Amino acid sequence: MTKNDIIRTGKYVLETEAKAVKTLASGLDENFAKAVELLFQTKSRVIVTGMGKSGHVGRKIAATLASCGTPAIFIHAAEAGHGDLGMILKEDILIAISYSGETRELVDLLDYVKRTGIKLISITGDKNSKLGKYSDIVLEAKVEREAEPNSMIPTASSTAALALGDAVAIALMKKKGFGEKDFVSVHPRGEARKKLLKIKNLMHKGRKIARVSQKTPMKAVLEEITRKKLGMTCVIDKQEKLLGIITDGDLRRLIQKFGKNLLQKTAQDCMTPNPVTIDKADLATKGLNLMEENKITSLIIKNKKGEIEGIIHLHDLWRTEMF
Repeated sequence: MTKNDIIRTGKYVLETEAKAVKTLASGLDENFAKAVELLFQTKSRVIVTGMGKSGHVGRKIAATLASCGTPAIFIHAAEAGHGDLGMILKEDILIAISYSGETRELVDLLDYVKRTGIKLISITGDKNSKLGKYSDIVLEAKVEREAEPNSMIPTASSTAALALGDAVAIALMKKKGFGEKDFVSVHPRGEARKKLLKIKNLMHKGRKIARVSQKTPMKAVLEEITRKKLGMTCVIDKQEKLLGIITDGDLRRLIQKFGKNLLQKTAQDCMTPNPVTIDKADLATKGLNLMEENKITSLIIKNKKGEIEGIIHLHDLWRTEMF
């Protein structure tokens, strides 16, 4: 194969699999909604099972469900028949994945599933298969062809099943109202937690905030900046509303401008009015972007009344290892 042949093959595979998912989306029907409703109502767990490539897809679907707030585990279909059926409770819901719907190891489980009254959702390419007929709800994931030339190796079909599982997990997550705080709670060590950190979780507040009045002499301003160790101070009015900011960088420029006369000035004479601010409910990543865009190292957290609620420094973001 030439380099162009390799690229052409890669494009064909991606286009074939993309078409399979797009077709699946256009054919989504009320069975999808029924499946999500059923999963929403259960007070127990979701058990996902499959064989071969479908088994690998099943592991990922179970992991996605769990990370989105739905307790889920994967049980290998072959191991289920050798004792792992004991892991399934009557109140659980079973999601079985098989493109043909005739996978022997899955079919062998159907009598047990029906006998114990476990609700069964299938993801299959043939709703009229044994698996489809036994299911309470069928999510059909039929594809026109596989991406492999002989249409034998699961490619487009496994992608379709995986995408359908993701769709179920996300729809279920939204129905449960599983939000950012919940997501962070089940990802305490992941990169997702860093991305979802809020400004309010990192900001300095209370007495740690450097602030001076507009009439404060510059000597006292310097002392406040040094004492609070944030490289800046807020300038406030009598109602403690934000008027401006004075930073270490401002001080260097002010020395060049005023020289020895700087200490004769007040905070109002030297401040930068209308500084860049952020809301405490914003993501830390937004704060980082604002600092980079404006080439600054500190942000003031201000509420709707114009009152200062906190300060966040670039070093606070560095400590999160977001970058």
